[in-house]
Amino acid sequence: MCATCGCGGKDGVTITNLETGAQEQSAPSHGASEPHSHGDGHPAHSHAHDHHHHSDDHEHDHAHGHDHHHDHDHDHAHQPAPVAALAAMHAVSVDLERAILAKNDAAAERNRAWFDGREILALNLVSSPGAGKTSLLERTIRDLGTEMPMFVIEGDQQTLNDAQRIKAAGAPAVQVNTGTGCHLEADMVRRGLDALRPAFGSVVMIENVGNLVCPALFDLGERAKVVVLSVTEGEDKPLKYPHMFRAAELMILSKIDLCPHVDFDIDRCEAMAREVNPDIRSIRLSTRSGEGLGAWYDWLRAVRGRLAQDAAQ
Repeated sequence: MCATCGCGGKDGVTITNLETGAQEQSAPSHGASEPHSHGDGHPAHSHAHDHHHHSDDHEHDHAHGHDHHHDHDHDHAHQPAPVAALAAMHAVSVDLERAILAKNDAAAERNRAWFDGREILALNLVSSPGAGKTSLLERTIRDLGTEMPMFVIEGDQQTLNDAQRIKAAGAPAVQVNTGTGCHLEADMVRRGLDALRPAFGSVVMIENVGNLVCPALFDLGERAKVVVLSVTEGEDKPLKYPHMFRAAELMILSKIDLCPHVDFDIDRCEAMAREVNPDIRSIRLSTRSGEGLGAWYDWLRAVRGRLAQDAAQ
């Protein structure tokens, strides 16, 4: 189980290659039977250990042959755990969280080196559920697919729906189903890349599980995080979820064609985002009308250009 958010559960992770239909399943990434990779091309596998410990081979039944009678009543109230015990429990939780994040960060650095070595631009798209990440990817693939080859890793708890949409739009896709997990992790992305096999110099779009909390903490090895916020949500989201907006390089305000029909102050939202992250850039767009898509495409070209310059140095 993930100490950070409590997710992980029992369902494990399923990776489906939409091109071949092949599936790979594993135990939960934080469970007792955690999969591990040997790094030599062998798939990850897990070991389940069932240990039974007995201090001895018999039970002790202590029966007292006399009764105790008390002439007064005791009111036994359950007292809270001592402060020291609670502090110890908290310390264990913090240590476990640090260990989980440290392990993920190490895997993310390996992903980043892999991307850099192949001059691949990897972006981590994050948002609340329904903000429009998949629609944005569909439109981007159709408009820029011949200019920059795109490969997509889709993250959802269940279904192949989004990956099927991406495939129909014209890009190879791998679906990562996290079960009860609420975010993608670097190792899941690595396994997705093993199935996806993106081309040299391509763009890998990682559409994270819809969630504005935990994906902010888990580095996947991406070049940048792009947070998508629709005008159907509250404009104070940057202040409510500061870690996500602080971690993002770009904020996309989506579905702006709905502005006449909703109460959403775009200027106020962008000011709040800059309050959290002074360096964040904002692009207003609508995948339905096409408004603002040119700015998004120009940003992609610029980031891809910077990547090529870094590789040339």
